Amino acid sequence: MRHHLYNPEFRFVKEPEHFNKHTERELLQYCLGATMYVPGTKDFTPKILSGVMPGLTTVVLCLEDACPEDQVEAAEANIHRLLDTVTEAVEDGTIDEDQVPLIFVRIRNLPQFKRFGESLTRHQVKSLCGINFPKFNAGNGYEYFAYLQELNERFCDILYGMPIIEDREVAYKESRLEQLLGIKRILDKYHDLVLQVRVGGTDFSSVFGLRRNVDYSIYDITAVRDCLSDIVNVCGRNNDYTISGPVWEYFRAPKELMFEDLPEHGLEDYLMKRIPIVNNEIDGLLREVILDKANGFVGRTVIHPTHVKFVNALMAVTKEEYDDACMILGNPQGAVMKGCGANKMNEVKPHTNWAVKIWMRARAYGVIENEAAFIRLFAAGK
Repeated sequence: MRHHLYNPEFRFVKEPEHFNKHTERELLQYCLGATMYVPGTKDFTPKILSGVMPGLTTVVLCLEDACPEDQVEAAEANIHRLLDTVTEAVEDGTIDEDQVPLIFVRIRNLPQFKRFGESLTRHQVKSLCGINFPKFNAGNGYEYFAYLQELNERFCDILYGMPIIEDREVAYKESRLEQLLGIKRILDKYHDLVLQVRVGGTDFSSVFGLRRNVDYSIYDITAVRDCLSDIVNVCGRNNDYTISGPVWEYFRAPKELMFEDLPEHGLEDYLMKRIPIVNNEIDGLLREVILDKANGFVGRTVIHPTHVKFVNALMAVTKEEYDDACMILGNPQGAVMKGCGANKMNEVKPHTNWAVKIWMRARAYGVIENEAAFIRLFAAGK
């Protein structure tokens, strides 16, 4: 798998690297990008086998919110069939392993996770990258990861865990810090099994009876912004864990738009000044992804296929960012230097964590010439 396959003609300064579930965790945690949620009841196998979504690199088959309770067992059976079929297709050469997205399953609760796990086979696990744990908190987290570790040992294969921090005990100010510190202890205990930390902006909003409209970002909703800030504060220190951004709820396919009329430069300037680029729904998504990057998030949950290329395109790194990161990482003794572009200061010690994140994003999403190239990257395949 490799990012931006929907735009094979795009010329990168540095090409994104290929990855799969066996890529070293240090890089793979940055590679998920736009992670699309699909109901576990949906037969998604034809989409994978046909390759009709070349930009999709990560999919989560959901057995929780997107799955009615009376259909959970049927959805489990559907996912088992999908995993078997995909593994068979790779083994018999019907599709190349490089065409298969990273596949995760969002379980419902611990008993359902164990039932699903007991039905898993070694053959299916070859195509399964990991498990998403909803409503993850300091009370249920140990049992989730203990059983996940048991599955890893049983199959002698890697299955990652991705906790979703969205529980109301984290939303509440009086219990948040205790919960986050407890969650961090669990993550540290099972560090090598944690691929990403995910966050639930919609669940946090619901606690306060809030919903952002298309003209606002999640960072404008102060009660939710505080939750996200504290998650980064506890889980994102020293790049301990990669944290992905929450879902953007609005979509309108931009098929009718003429991408050649888009601005040739100043993408962030246009978005932050609210000068229209694509449409309200896509502009809102792009604006929120820019704020994700500014606040330390990498990638995000998506619920609509039209969002995938926009999110992943903005995860690419500009040449100036990349050159600054290389300058910082290439001077481990510490120094203060004029940055690339002669427009900033690069100070090695305080900027090293930033540089590592930029370096990893460059490996995962590639390096592009400048900000104008973001538009050329996502405008393909309209």
